[in-house]
This record gives sequence, C-alpha cells and structure tokens, in this order.
Amino acid sequence: MNGATPHSLLHDVVSALAYTVAADLVDPHAAPAAHNDLTAFVLREHGRMTDYLHGPLAALTLGFDTAGLLRAGRRFRHQCPATRRAQLARWRDSRVGAQRDFARLYDSLATLAYYSRSQPDVTASPAAEFADGVLGQPDRLIDCEVVVIGSGPGGSITACLLAEAGRDVLLLEEGPCLTQESCAPFSRQEMEQKYRNGGLTVALGRTKIAYVEGRCVGGGSEINSGLYHRTPPEILAQWQREFAVAGLSASDMEPHFAACERDLSVSLMPGSPPPASARLHAGASALGWKSFEVPRWYRYDPAHPQGVRQSMTRTFVPRFVAAGGRILPDTRANRLRRDGTRWELFAQHRSDGAVRIRAQTVFVCGGAVQTPALLQRSGVGTHVGRSLRLHPTVKLVARFPEPVNSDTMGVPVHQVKEFAPRLSFGCSISTPPYLALALLDHPGLPRDVAQSWPHLATYYAMTCGEGHGTVRALPGFRDPLVRYRLTPHDQATLGEGLQKLARALFAAGAEAVMPSLPGSPVLRSAEELARRPVSLPPGASGLMTIHLFSSCPMGENTAKCATDSFGRVHGVPGLIVSDASLLCGSPGVNPQGTIMALARRNALHFLGQL
Repeated sequence: MNGATPHSLLHDVVSALAYTVAADLVDPHAAPAAHNDLTAFVLREHGRMTDYLHGPLAALTLGFDTAGLLRAGRRFRHQCPATRRAQLARWRDSRVGAQRDFARLYDSLATLAYYSRSQPDVTASPAAEFADGVLGQPDRLIDCEVVVIGSGPGGSITACLLAEAGRDVLLLEEGPCLTQESCAPFSRQEMEQKYRNGGLTVALGRTKIAYVEGRCVGGGSEINSGLYHRTPPEILAQWQREFAVAGLSASDMEPHFAACERDLSVSLMPGSPPPASARLHAGASALGWKSFEVPRWYRYDPAHPQGVRQSMTRTFVPRFVAAGGRILPDTRANRLRRDGTRWELFAQHRSDGAVRIRAQTVFVCGGAVQTPALLQRSGVGTHVGRSLRLHPTVKLVARFPEPVNSDTMGVPVHQVKEFAPRLSFGCSISTPPYLALALLDHPGLPRDVAQSWPHLATYYAMTCGEGHGTVRALPGFRDPLVRYRLTPHDQATLGEGLQKLARALFAAGAEAVMPSLPGSPVLRSAEELARRPVSLPPGASGLMTIHLFSSCPMGENTAKCATDSFGRVHGVPGLIVSDASLLCGSPGVNPQGTIMALARRNALHFLGQL
C-alpha cells in the first residue's frame, strides 16, 4: 500500500465491491469470471453522479474499506470472499441510513452492469434527418430572436411552432443529439448516453426517492414509454380555482390535446397486448376494478409491427429544423442576464467552451428541476423551486407459472384506475437487468433472473403524493439540491397500493409476488397476503418516480405562482417557462400529455394566435 493515492484506493475498493456483488449472481458451480467491465461501469457512474454527492460517496467508500481493515485486519480488497460478503451484508442491514444507501448503490450498479452484458452496445449516431440544423462548432456570440432552453416535449413543441411562424429560433440542449437507434431502449447504454447524471439522481429526505431526467435532444420523450393521458377535467378545474389560471378549462384545452395527439400519432396498440399487461388487466377485471389500455405516441406500419415511438427527434425536432430552426446541443445554460431590452444567456459548450447568446425572448424548458435551478442562478422570479411535486412510486415483481415476458415486450400498456387519482397501478419495464434490480431486497432471487425472467414482470403502484419538495441551486456546484418530504399519509397510501396491486396479480394467476421493499417477504397467495399485509416502513429504500412537476406553478395568484397563466415569469419581461414546472399540482396521470398541450397553448398565445 506504500504510495497509494485516494484515487487508487477508491478503484481497488470499487473493484472488490463489484466482484463481491457479482459473486452472488453467478452460478456457484461455474468457472470464475472476470468482472473488470462491472468495475469500469461503476467508476464511470461515480463520475457522472450528482456532483455534490461525489465527496460523500468517496468518503463512504474509503470509510467502508477502513472499517474492514479495523475489523478483519485487512483492507476489503485483500479479504477472503466470505469476509467480504459478511462486511457488505452488515452495511446492507445497518441502522445507519448512509451505510444502507451505500450498499444499495453498489448492489444496484454492479447488478445492472452484470445483467446488461447480454445487451450489445450500439455505435452512437447523430440524427441525420435534421443534421443540417445542428451547430457543431458554435460561435462565441450568437444572436437570435428567441432562444429555447431545453429540447424535451415542452421545448421542442415551443421551438417548432415559433420557427414555423417565421421566428428566428435557437434550441439549446445540454445533452447530445442522437437518434433513438443510438442505443437499445431501457438499456445500460441508454442510461449512460441519455440520462442526466447517468441516472443517479435522487430527491433527498428521510425517505429518498430516485428519479430520472432525460439529457439529450428530445429530453424525456427519448427515454420514456410514450404513455399518453389528457389532464382530467376535474384537475384542470381545480387548478383554475386554486391558482387563478386563465384559459385552462377542458374546452380551452381540447384543441391543444387534439393537435398533439394528431401530430404524435397517439393511438392504441394494434393486436393483442403483451401478456404481462393482459395479466394486470385480467386481475383487475376479476375484482371488478376499472382497467384500460393507455394510448401511446407510437406509429405502427407493416415494417414496424411493434411500433415506433414518436419522440421529439421523430416529430417536432425535424419540423423545427425544416422551418429554419437551429439546434445547439452539448451546451449547458449557466445564467441569464437582462441587458436593456434583450437577454444574454451565458452558456458552456462541452468542447468549445464559453458561448454567449443574445435574444429578445427566452423560453426556459429545462424541466421541473433544471428550470427553477437556472432561474435561481440568474436571480430572477419569485416562488421558484419551492413547490416541487411528484408521483411517489413503489414496485413489486410477480412470478407466473407460464411465460408473460419476452425480448420484444417493451413497456406494457394497461393501467388500473379504479382508485385514481389517489392510486394507479401499471406494469413497468421488465428486462432482466431491471428485474434483477427490483429483486435486490430478496437475497438469492436476482441470481435466478437469468433463467426465470420469462415468467417475471415488474408492476408498480403510484400515488399523487401529498408531500412537497424544493429545488435549490447550490453555489459552487453544477447540480441543484432536490429535497422531498414523503408524508405519513403517502407512506400509508403506497402500502395500501402494494396490497391492492398484489391482490390483483394473485387474481390474475400469479404464484408469487416480491415487493421491492427491505424486509418484505415473498408472498405466495392471496390468503398469505391477507395475513401479512404489505406496509411501507419509515425511510424505506426502493421508492422512485419518473414524474416531477410544479416547481414554478402558473396562474394569476401571485401569492403562490411563479408565472402567469401562459408561463410568463411574473414581473420579468421576455422570460417564459414552458415545461413540467408549470403544472399547479399533481395531474394524477402521466404528465407529458399535459406538458405538451400547455406548450402548444402557450406558444400560440405568445404568437397572438389564441
């Protein structure tokens, strides 16, 4: 160990952790295998993760190594396999939350990498169909009429409609410009290419909730499942009353929903649904619960019977470029400043350094986390980042006696809405890597995924959530601090949701369900479920969300709203928000249909066409 640096020590500990986790996933009778690829992936994820967590994670990793030295007399790397497993097991079961989180992180990363080996990497390719509009080497100073920051559904629709109306528009995106075909959907490679921070993002609190953000041209539309809902009319009416939002009635929004559905080919799946989806629907129907297929923005034709997701890079981005728009990818927006009648945007290109952009109008469309962070760094706006909402979600894995899963299943399409908006149930991505992750709370079961995965599927219970969170830009750090408070009622509701979801799956013929909760048993019948109710322990790990919103709510109620009814930041001329931040509260459904309709509405209002 003479002359060892903290970096080399970190590498050694991570390598030993990856090998230790992998040893529990390998057939014990198989020949020893190298796991250097697992170590490389985990170290890459270290570098991508939220920057203010770099130091604490490195300290915990070295502290873990020191704990082994003090207890066993040897550093972790030099311990025998049984001693390594015992030390990691102690941290998994520790009463100290940081130690449990540490073990969970390394278990998750190494397991994901191990089961992703069978997914071949694809050579990343630029989006050729609109390459002419991409600025590869930007000028140090760019002038335009409108700059749109963020190219997810809110930003792409906004930029497209403005460019088609003859405006000079620059679309700025922090991530790369890639096609859907640059990686397999829901793969490790997609996580590395297109997710912010490599997918390692979390809302902190007593109960931590993992979330993901797209970071690529097209944003979240490039990585999600394309499920589409209109905002329920009663939710629109509630927002109108509580936040004084103009032009938000069901009749006001009807043409915007209809236009988005037409432009994105929103439709039902032709033919039979995937078996895992049909199982959920059958179980709900057997109990007399309302369940239905959710439409998706997919286009189907004989050449693509499984359908092609109509993400932003297949729809609004090509239209934007065809109308004369320019895209500047790989460029982070750091700060905005008002200069007379114009805005200056100070940005950083990944390879070419500082870029300054001048525009008359700025649309901020970075999403529920990045939009308030940029406004805070710029010192503009009120009620920004104080009211983050999300849909807390918990999962379980169901095992059926017959196959319900396949390589081509994708994300199933049925949702149970009997208890909506308080609770919704659905089926999640169920590839072997994600099944193994969902089974981490059941020792020994992840090892069986390689053989049993055709009989397994992952399901979720989602609640609207009563809790609130905050987004705070941190001086000296790139990434904002995201916090969220899960209320006791939310915990009880999620526990109830798991109970009901498991009941529906047993009614559908499941022979076992495995909740993704520490300490939860494998349940093998509806009778056992009744005797051992599923509950959500305080501080439980395993919660997640893919729906974040409401961090800059819209409306004329200036006591609680960051923008007016059409996204214009109160008291700040020429600055408009048009993304998930605007939602006044939980829509109770997948929010992207709401986001896209609002973006269309707000862009047309800006153009004077409403």
